[in-house]
Amino acid sequence: MIFQLKKNTIYVDQFKLKCSVGKGGIRIKNKEGDKITPKGIFSLGNIYYRFDRIGKIVSKLKKIKIKKNMGWCDDSNSVYYNRLVKITKNYKYSHEKIFRKSKEYDLLIPILFNYSKVKKNKGSAIFFHLTSNYKPTLGCVALKKKDFLIMLKLISKKDKIKIF
Repeated sequence: MIFQLKKNTIYVDQFKLKCSVGKGGIRIKNKEGDKITPKGIFSLGNIYYRFDRIGKIVSKLKKIKIKKNMGWCDDSNSVYYNRLVKITKNYKYSHEKIFRKSKEYDLLIPILFNYSKVKKNKGSAIFFHLTSNYKPTLGCVALKKKDFLIMLKLISKKDKIKIF
């Protein structure tokens, strides 16, 4: 199945789920930090979740509990650019912390943009994540928790998202 994201709505099965997208809108993404949600058809990664805040999740996607040392590399000088990384005191590359005090990353799924054949500076860390207010993101797709949980029940690893 290919489910769709158009403007600020995700269409999956019979559900229409409100979401927010990048401040720069949905367009062809060309560079890191442009605040654009990439246009195209993409596979999905695993679900990362804060077990201490979310608890058990119902989904066909593989579920991974978020640990305090998890990050996502957004530094194109690293061989781990646009990948999950283990943050240590010696880790010297720019990254986003996955384990946060704020709640937006309590649930997240990487949208596999610029993932199989990574191009440096093309863009990284494009996720589905949580929002409380639908404010524009830095390029991610953000949903309220109740809608995110609905989406998780409907999608599988074979599914793709069409963003247009």
